[in-house]
Amino acid sequence: MRLSGKVALVTGGNAGIGEAIASLFAHEGARVVIAARRQPKGQEVVKKITGAGGTAIFVRADVANSEDCARMVAETIKQFGRLDIAVNNAGIGRSGKFVADEEEEGFRAVVGTNLTGAFLCMKHEIPAMLANDGGSIINVSSVSGLKGSSGQAAYVASKHGLVGLTKGAALEYAKQKLRINALCPVATRTDMMKAWFASPGVEELVLSKMPSGRVAEPSEVANAALFLASDDSIFVTGQSLAVDGGFTA
Repeated sequence: MRLSGKVALVTGGNAGIGEAIASLFAHEGARVVIAARRQPKGQEVVKKITGAGGTAIFVRADVANSEDCARMVAETIKQFGRLDIAVNNAGIGRSGKFVADEEEEGFRAVVGTNLTGAFLCMKHEIPAMLANDGGSIINVSSVSGLKGSSGQAAYVASKHGLVGLTKGAALEYAKQKLRINALCPVATRTDMMKAWFASPGVEELVLSKMPSGRVAEPSEVANAALFLASDDSIFVTGQSLAVDGGFTA
C-alpha cells in the first residue's frame, strides 16, 4: 500500500500502459481518476478496479483541449479533495512518413497530443499539487524521447520535447516539493502494438533490436511508474527513466 491516502490522476488510463498504471496505483491504495476520450472503455477499467476493492472514477477528457484538462483536475479535487500524483500518459503514434513527405496536419496532431497535451495537463495539475504541498508528476515519454528512429519524425520530436519539458519543469518546482520525471518505455505489449505487429515483418524487426529478445509488458512499465509516484523516489526529479530491457544502452 505504498500510495495509501494519495489521489492519482492518470490520462489515457483506459487502455494499455495507462490502464496498467491506474490498476496498480489503485491496488497500492491510491484513489484513481482515469481521464480519457473513450468513455465506455474508461468505465470498464473503473469497474475492474472497484470490483477488486479499489477506488476509481472516470472523467472524459481530451488532453489536447485546455478546457478538458482544467475540468479533469477540477473534478479530481471535487471528488477527492486533493491531487498528489499525475501520470500524463495519453498519447498517439504516427509512423511511416519521412519528414519531406509528412503532412503538416499529421505532425501538428501528434505534437498537439503528446507534447502540448502534456503541457496543458501540467499547467492545471501543478497549481492543484502545490496547494497540497507538492507531489509527483510522471510524463510518459518513450525510448523515442531518448534516441531517434527513421520514419517517425513527428513522434520522435514530440517525445524528445516531452523529456525537455519535464527537465525544465522539474527545475522550476524542485524547491516546492513537486517532483517531475519522465518515463520512457520501449515497445510494450498493448493493443496498439499488436496492431503495429500485424504488418508483415514488423514484429521480427522490432524483436531483433531488443537485447532482452522481447518487448515490455504493461505491468513492468507500471512498476516503474509506481517507483516514481511513491516516496521511494523522494529525491528523484528531472530524470528520464528508460524501461527498455537495455535497448537504449
